[in-house]
Amino acid sequence: MLKNILTRFGGAALVLIVLAVAFAGVAGTIGSGNVGVRTTLGVISPDEVTPGVYVKWPFISTVREFTAKEIAIDVQDLTPKARDNLSLKDMDISIYYRAEAEKIAELQSKYANQSARDEGSGIWLPAQGLVVRLVRNAAYEEVARVDSLVMHTKRDDIAEAIRKSVQAELEHNDPGVFQVTRVVIRAVVTDPSIEESIRAAVANQKKLEAMAIQTEIAKKEADIRVTEAEGIARANRIIADSLTREYLQHEANLALLKFAEKGNTNTVVVPANMSAAPLISIPAKGN
Repeated sequence: MLKNILTRFGGAALVLIVLAVAFAGVAGTIGSGNVGVRTTLGVISPDEVTPGVYVKWPFISTVREFTAKEIAIDVQDLTPKARDNLSLKDMDISIYYRAEAEKIAELQSKYANQSARDEGSGIWLPAQGLVVRLVRNAAYEEVARVDSLVMHTKRDDIAEAIRKSVQAELEHNDPGVFQVTRVVIRAVVTDPSIEESIRAAVANQKKLEAMAIQTEIAKKEADIRVTEAEGIARANRIIADSLTREYLQHEANLALLKFAEKGNTNTVVVPANMSAAPLISIPAKGN
């Protein structure tokens, strides 16, 4: 193919090819969302190389491409001690952070040996070593505040505490440069004896919750019975208050009168305690 091009276009094509090869040797590109950091004769330039094409200076300077996007770092195989002095067998954490693009050259000057190169993409991660160290320290400090038996239920709280701690340290050392977006505790492995204690504690907690529900139901049923009894008592009091002596005497008189009207006798027996009742004389039917 090259022979055909040379035959067709002659020397002009050869010149273009030579220029392209030469340009490729002295030009590079920075991807979108990244910046370049140029080092010239061992001195880091304070100005980042912006995304796009840049000029290389072979044998004089090098340019490393750093990401300004969110970075995810896994911190694994941690064995911090809980508040009850029991060590975790394993704790794995993921932290997500980003650095301001216009501050990455400054970071590289300050933390040159703390940056790391991603093996897959070849892109550099700013201050990665610093962040890992701060995460480890924060994890050990925050786990020491929690008992091992409740470690699993406090994962989100511990993760947020680690995030705040790392953010505070980064902000103290380099204000306005880093943003820690989130921390995720991916795994917490405690001693087998602790795991058994946790399962027993969970079972006891469920039993207590069931007993509390049963107690609440019994209490409500008792309250209903008390309310019903109080209602009946109030009704009885109302009835009792309405049964005056005069009312009872009147009702007794009516009853005696009806009784006397039904029979053939003209004699009505009046109880001794109803002495105030009027004497009723009714002639027998047929007389």
